[in-house]
Formats: sequence, structure tokens, C-alpha cells
Amino acid sequence: MNPWRVPTYRLVVEYDGSAFHGLQFQPTLRTVAGTLEDALARLFHEPAKITAAGRTDAGVHATGQVVSFTAARDFPIERLALVLNANTPADLVVRDATVVDDHFSARFDALERTYDYVILNRGFPSALWRARAWHVPRPIDDVRFLAAAEPLLGEHDFAAFCGERPDRGGTVRELRAIALARRDDLLRVTVRGNAFLHRMVRVVVGTLVACATGDRDVDFARRALEARDRTAAGATAPAHGLYLAGVRYDDFDTYRPTDVAP
Repeated sequence: MNPWRVPTYRLVVEYDGSAFHGLQFQPTLRTVAGTLEDALARLFHEPAKITAAGRTDAGVHATGQVVSFTAARDFPIERLALVLNANTPADLVVRDATVVDDHFSARFDALERTYDYVILNRGFPSALWRARAWHVPRPIDDVRFLAAAEPLLGEHDFAAFCGERPDRGGTVRELRAIALARRDDLLRVTVRGNAFLHRMVRVVVGTLVACATGDRDVDFARRALEARDRTAAGATAPAHGLYLAGVRYDDFDTYRPTDVAP
């Protein structure tokens, strides 16, 4: 390797968000970035700062998060994931590590993000899925769910589905797909888009579930979209059902469907 080059590394990371206060570094709280940066600093013997493809809130999980960072030290790439996993807690695992182009950014080079949201749809809760899926006791009608979702597809102003508005850049985003997969009592909602607003997927899911259970009519999501007002949409679905499941780049896609096997 060129001794004057500072390598850029790309990691694919999965984590159980239950005990993390979100992804973004916070000096007094346990976060994904803080935990990973600590491990990288010990390994590379220098301060580390990661860039992530997508921010996740407290309690949100990831199976296909992507992060990038630079480090002056040259580390054997074939051993990087193995050694990192020996230095991180059990609820944070590096799936893959590679050296990439010097200008690569996990955030700005991402073409598409995919989120999975898992719902347990039955009358009684589950001890095993309580931190992995949202328990919705009322029956969800899949046809009503997808009918309510259809007007949200495409490029729109999603202000009504935004928790906190961004400081810059506006609230227009492109939703490319909303799909359902069901296995017995478990329902996986898969949402794909170019980018997402704060809590956007959770508000979309909460709104569509209200339509699918009959709490709201099928046109409720469309009216909320047109209103561009957060109070017009449904409740925010709980964080613990959400997974950042994949990020797509020009020649690389980390998506793996979240397992809904009982």
C-alpha cells in the first residue's frame, strides 16, 4: 500500500438496538458509534470517527448498516472483522470489512436504504419477540394495508410523516416500495427509499396499521400526505420493531430480509 495514502474502510454492521441510545455518538451514553469508535481506536491506536449510511434511534436495530472511516494505520483487511468482533460487545457485530475508494462515504454514496419493520399480529404478546416486534392485537388486513400505502409511493413531501424536521434539505423524499411478508402471526413490512426523514418509517407504519386494523379508513394515509402536517398522520410505531436492513450502492447491497421465523 502507498505509504502516503490514508486508507478508507467500509464495514457492514449489525446490532441489537435494545441497549443502545441510538447510533449517534453521545459522550455520556452508550451508542453504536461510541462503542464502535472505541473498538477502532484501540485497534488502530488513533482516534476514530465513523460515517454511517443511516442514523438509528434508541431501540432501533440494524442488520445491514454501513459505516466508513479512515485510518492512517494499514491493517490486514482479511482479519479486520474478526479482530473487531473480539473487541466489541455481543450486541454489535461486524459482518464484513473492506478497503474502498478514498472518496467513499457510507452516507453520501448510498443510493437506497431498506428498512424492515416486524409486527406480531395476534391477541396475546410474546416473551421472545417483546424487544424485536411491535405487538398489534387487532387483526391486520394485508389488502387494506397495501391499498393505504399505494398513494405514498413515489416522490412526495413527507412532512406529515416526519418526527423532527431537518435543519436543511427539506422534507421531500422518494418511497420506492412498501411490501409485506407474513409467516403465521409475524408480519414483515419492507420499505425502500432513497433517503428517510426522522422517524419516517415508524410514522408510515403506524399510520398504515391504523388503516389496516380499521381504526382509520384506507384514505387516511393519503389525506395525511396531502396535509403535510404531522398531526394529520397516525401514531409513531415503537422503535423496537424497526431494522435498518440494507443499504445499496453502485456495486454493493447489504440487504438481507429480517427473519420472521417464529
